Amino acid sequence: MKELSVNHLLGIKYINNNDIDLIFETADHFKEVINRPIKKVPSLRDITIANIFFENSTRTKLSFELAQKRLSADVISFSAAQSSVKKGETLIDTVNNILSMKVDMVVMRHANPGAAYFLSKNVKASIVNAGDGAHEHPTQALLDSYSIREKLGDVAGKKVVIVGDILHSRVALSNIYALQMQGAEVKVCGPKTLIPKHIESLGVTVEPNLRKALEWCDVANMLRVQNERMDVNYFPSTREYAQQYGVDKKLLDSLNKEIVIMHPGPINRGVEITSDVADSQQSVILDQVENGVAIRMAVIYLLASKIQ
Repeated sequence: MKELSVNHLLGIKYINNNDIDLIFETADHFKEVINRPIKKVPSLRDITIANIFFENSTRTKLSFELAQKRLSADVISFSAAQSSVKKGETLIDTVNNILSMKVDMVVMRHANPGAAYFLSKNVKASIVNAGDGAHEHPTQALLDSYSIREKLGDVAGKKVVIVGDILHSRVALSNIYALQMQGAEVKVCGPKTLIPKHIESLGVTVEPNLRKALEWCDVANMLRVQNERMDVNYFPSTREYAQQYGVDKKLLDSLNKEIVIMHPGPINRGVEITSDVADSQQSVILDQVENGVAIRMAVIYLLASKIQ
């Protein structure tokens, strides 16, 4: 049986193209499973997984829990807001206490970049990074690439523009790594204040004009403005942002071709995209959510098969 080259999924930069292919092949199989009348397989009946979320999450948390339950794993979920972390307990102590209850795998979201990597070096369990600050969000990038592959047949040779708040986005960084690894061309587009200074060093080009970016691309991945990570104002107003960097149906229909619209969620309707774009035929936003379950099933299954 083929296996992953890693024991943890900490970020896209730690895996290779063969890993991505294997995850996608496995996800194809699980996508068929979750569309059956009986959506469960007994693959991970003896595996216990802890979901530890130190930051808010709806889609990612539900998606991971559903993926784990579809694989028949035992699942414990932990939200930091109601935990002893509030009493001053350290991250390693929190996780070691959970592991002493015989947990095999930890899915963690944390506000600090590198938290998952730090954990993987200090505890005996398989770690899946469900987002670490503004650093990486590997399963989101995998499900995005998988959705592009499903819609357009292949990722290689495709032109993808990532629009919006690149500076605070873990989705943008993971996507840049994943798309380039598979042979796609990547541009970023957004207000100058929300584009990281040295982003060209990652091999992406910056296109300040949204219309030009959309005319160039096959796929536009629209990111949310992350107000919760902003301590200063990066642009004058939400209204002005929407006028310059928001996509509406009129703009979409005026392009000389059909492009695919993606969004990692949650959507701020009327800001980065309008409702008629989000709900249009060109949008694959709900497919991304469905594919998220299959991708996370694949990742968990493949990592669990490496646990001795």
